[in-house]
Amino acid sequence: MTRILARVRPDPYVVALLLVAAAAALAPVRGEPALVLDQAVKAAIGFLFFLYGARLSTTAAWDGLRKWKLHGTALATTFVLFPLLGLACSVLVPAVLPQSLYAGVLFLCLLPSTVQSAITFTSLAGGNVPAAICGSSFSNLLGVLVTPLLVGLLMTGGNGGFTGQGARDIVLLLLVPFCVGQVLRPVVGECIRRHAKVLGLLDRGVILAVVYVAFSGGTVSGVWQQLSPAGIGVLVVVDGALLAAALVGTALLARWCGFSRADRVVLVFCGSNKSLASGLPMASVLFGGAEAGLVVLPLMIYHQMQLIGCAWLARRFARQAAEPVGVA
Repeated sequence: MTRILARVRPDPYVVALLLVAAAAALAPVRGEPALVLDQAVKAAIGFLFFLYGARLSTTAAWDGLRKWKLHGTALATTFVLFPLLGLACSVLVPAVLPQSLYAGVLFLCLLPSTVQSAITFTSLAGGNVPAAICGSSFSNLLGVLVTPLLVGLLMTGGNGGFTGQGARDIVLLLLVPFCVGQVLRPVVGECIRRHAKVLGLLDRGVILAVVYVAFSGGTVSGVWQQLSPAGIGVLVVVDGALLAAALVGTALLARWCGFSRADRVVLVFCGSNKSLASGLPMASVLFGGAEAGLVVLPLMIYHQMQLIGCAWLARRFARQAAEPVGVA
């Protein structure tokens, strides 16, 4: 029973996110304090993406180009297959999913892969860790530009709130700080490595603030009245179906491409995971107030599901790798 509970134990950070969302529902920030907090959060998001840029190794990403077939397939899964799955979910609107939640599902499908989770699961499964580092880093490097472009292309005209103002904010608050971080990486990289724990707490604190502001806007405007327990249940099923499709699809694609076992593991985890760390700040910039709260809800649910599902799968891969060849 202890082992079973350990497998399904929720991520403490996801629990913190849910508690902050609940706090915003019970005690939302309003009026002038809300405007001040919104501006402070936007400034913090800019600093957050500066740190992302300073942390990601462009050298590792470029070195990984020698496995161009693996990384190209992973990027195609992240930025082509997933968006197609998101568009396919439009058939569920409005009979199964309301338009507001569908926008969140589609936004989830447009995000880059995770970095830390994809690398951790690959390592646990005995996969090609250097390739996972390169692939996930490259996905995030491209995601800063590609995700906003896809949002502008696919979520305009009823599917979301992307506007010209959102395009300007994504450049000023995400792309510019990220590029500055990349340029200054040789100067500030060592300092960031020395203070990794403190900056990690800052990362998480900023994202918690993003969730509080977004969910406060939803509470003040009354958008949460659109949700019901049945609606949340449907959203869980849709997220679970997306995750299952991604895991099965990447596994089949890896075999079809003839990748080695170690590289198949990389494709499965880099191709199926979606970044909460990038997605929440992007949603805060791209979508306004109340809408942002609904948009990030599918991502928060998917994040917890990918942690549970991929942890189980990584352990299974590791057991299979440990089995002696030829043993029935």
